[in-house]
Amino acid sequence: MNQNRSSAVMQQRVEPADLLDDFPTPPYGTRAPIEKIIRPRGIDLGTTAWEPCCNRGYMARPLREYYPKVHATDVFDYGWSGMDQLEDFLFPGLRAPYPIDWVWANPPFVAAEQFIDVALRIARIGCAMFVRTSFLESQDRYEKIFSVRPPTIIAQFVERIILTKGIVRDPSKPYWDPEAIDKKTGQKGAWKRPSTATSYCWLFWVHGMERQPFDWIPPCRRELTRPGDYAT
Repeated sequence: MNQNRSSAVMQQRVEPADLLDDFPTPPYGTRAPIEKIIRPRGIDLGTTAWEPCCNRGYMARPLREYYPKVHATDVFDYGWSGMDQLEDFLFPGLRAPYPIDWVWANPPFVAAEQFIDVALRIARIGCAMFVRTSFLESQDRYEKIFSVRPPTIIAQFVERIILTKGIVRDPSKPYWDPEAIDKKTGQKGAWKRPSTATSYCWLFWVHGMERQPFDWIPPCRRELTRPGDYAT
């Protein structure tokens, strides 16, 4: 891991891990828009990508299945050996090691607008942002982003994609939650199956491409899940 740990970089945005949006994207959630939205439309993927919120590599790893070069960075070191550099994507004067065709990210919700702005200035072809569907709401966001630079494509997941703090869980397998209350015994600790009440979508901005109709990402978790995608 070739990390830049200079004092200038480390002082850019010092935040403890528990204050960051540590909700990694299941790997199939990155393969899905490429297989179901980008490729069917004939949109150029290019050959280079930047993943600025690489976390533990759950998005950068599947991106490396499609790109010869993926620059993986994050503002916090989560211990993933595949990270190229410790870096704040929003820091002025940001530089990539090579020309970037696409920026792909699951940005922190509170900083997503800034991530989009920087990504659009860096990427030669376009940027893709994985966000809660509720991100499409808000008058302030409409005035700052959507009325000025609306996404080229909005692709909504039909199948709920489950994000869990600090880990990626297999939705088909139950897990032990020591804080849950067993409904039968009333005691602390119970087996639960991953679930969510939150919906997510991908927003794409493609330079020079006209806006496309609202689209859906069909159910594809089983199809696009690969061995090793989930924590054991």
